[in-house]
Amino acid sequence: MNRDLPAHIAIIMDGNGRWAAERNLPRIAGHSAGVSAVRKVVEECARLKIPHLTLFAFSTENWNRPQEEVGGLMVLLDQYLKKELNTLMKNKVRLTTIGHLEDLPDNVQHTLRDVVKRSAGNEGLTLTLALSYSGRDDILKAVRGAARAVMRGDLSPDDIGPETFSSFLYTRGIPDPDLLIRTSGEQRISNFLLWQVAYTEFWVTDKLWPDFSSEDLHEAIETFRSRERRFGMTSEQVKGGKT
Repeated sequence: MNRDLPAHIAIIMDGNGRWAAERNLPRIAGHSAGVSAVRKVVEECARLKIPHLTLFAFSTENWNRPQEEVGGLMVLLDQYLKKELNTLMKNKVRLTTIGHLEDLPDNVQHTLRDVVKRSAGNEGLTLTLALSYSGRDDILKAVRGAARAVMRGDLSPDDIGPETFSSFLYTRGIPDPDLLIRTSGEQRISNFLLWQVAYTEFWVTDKLWPDFSSEDLHEAIETFRSRERRFGMTSEQVKGGKT
């Protein structure tokens, strides 16, 4: 039995809209309630000394939602970053981002850059926010980057292996997720970290994101720790420490 904590947890935070609908509230109220769940999870991961936490905060497809909802989400993001900066610093959390940040409103970009810069020296949890992010686009971006390196003569096509390819992804320098959590009961990846989750353990809960608690996080981690991760090997090889 694997008793180690995951080094990297990724979360698809789903269900804010349904949470609001169940209470006859506007969708933005669900997103606002989801911010509290983010705070709990970030603080608990920091306390547990989890090295990496990546949150799927806003996908490229989310731009297609009603303009009022998108605008409200951007306001919430800006407010969250400003309000939580002191908490991030107190818990030694370093903020990073992945995705098409240039698509975000100018004020949000400014706030992001400020928090990323001010938290850069923190040596605890690395919190990565996926914003205007697409897993397919991430792979295409890496393909283009590798192709340009080949055209420059900096790289041979025969030298492009998994590690080299990964260095062209948004997540370069970040280990692949050990555990992917998805709330709201949906059984899909939703275009999130498609390359990176090749050997990730999945844990799905029917709870909607605003209701996700520290106890749920612990349940997901304990389930992860009970699983045998074989990475293509047999159980006997894993137990014997063979590769």
